[in-house]
Amino acid sequence: MAKPDQHRDHTVSDVAREAGVSKAQAARALGAYGAVSDAVRSRVLAAAARLNYRPNLPARALNTGRSQSVGVVVGDIENPYFSLATRGISDAVERSGLGLVLANTGERVAAEQRAVEMLMDQRVDGLIVAPASTTETAHLQAVVDAGRPLVLLDRAVPQLAVDAAVADIAPATREAADRLLSLGHRRIGYITTADGDDPDPGSPAPLPSPVAARVAGVAAAFATRGLTWDRSLLRSGLRGEARIGAAVADLLTGPDPATALIASDSLIGLAVVGALQEQGRRIPEDVSVLMYDDQPWARLVRPPITVVSQPTYDIGYAAGARLAALVDGAVQTAPLDPLPARLVERGSIGPVPGIREDRAGSRPEARVRS
Repeated sequence: MAKPDQHRDHTVSDVAREAGVSKAQAARALGAYGAVSDAVRSRVLAAAARLNYRPNLPARALNTGRSQSVGVVVGDIENPYFSLATRGISDAVERSGLGLVLANTGERVAAEQRAVEMLMDQRVDGLIVAPASTTETAHLQAVVDAGRPLVLLDRAVPQLAVDAAVADIAPATREAADRLLSLGHRRIGYITTADGDDPDPGSPAPLPSPVAARVAGVAAAFATRGLTWDRSLLRSGLRGEARIGAAVADLLTGPDPATALIASDSLIGLAVVGALQEQGRRIPEDVSVLMYDDQPWARLVRPPITVVSQPTYDIGYAAGARLAALVDGAVQTAPLDPLPARLVERGSIGPVPGIREDRAGSRPEARVRS
């Protein structure tokens, strides 16, 4: 037998020569396609192991039409939501023998377009994408038109006829906003990194669908009480602690400041809490704080942070399992059901300063001061 050469990548031809079979037989055995006897397969695999052979995946994809890998495109891998969702995706697709190629976009449509094109060029078997925009989606439609399986993560796009793994966020969002209203809050600020300022997907500047649903839930809670939420308290497109800190200071100053702040995810929540500490403001005595997504730190700070918790891992797992099924040829699949979110109340929300809640928890009254 030939001595393995440690200084170059071995080819199918090398494996065939080592095993004493034809190149076509070696290719079928290594690629797990076509007819090959058990004896030949065993000889080829043993030869491949001796040579430390690694397959040329792009070449295999050209030959078989399958790369045994899927692409995952997320908005911000630093965001714990996407990290945990990606873990769920990975666990699901690995059960089907698929690998995972990850791309990060920084919530930029142009970066998303490049990532999708790159993954398509690599002939991944399918894609999971958290779209940065609900309107600039031609590159995603191109994936569908090419017949490549596509599943959306966290964000639905109405004009795309594909599955979306998302949370049923609206009920918990309304409950959270209503809880703040019951504590006397009427000036409620909302802070998000997402671009856009309108929850209507047909507007000139729509927010991504999950953020739009949260903002709409705040407005709906106000409307249920015959009130109107002041949309000027929405701060969007904020990236970086400095910009978030400036937005917090802006919302809490002036003649009619916000008395409660809602952070659209845990990274924003951490920046909001830090900004309040730097500004010497107490939670919840000076300002109430609520955020989306539950992270361990939210239970460890004092006071612990009230959150709208999403089943993030399960959302990722659902996306991965559905994509794996589509890659395997499934055609009759029911739409993915949204997974429920829930309000977890802790110590970071309280009555507006000078207001107390009545015993029924529904009518704020002026606090009597001596």
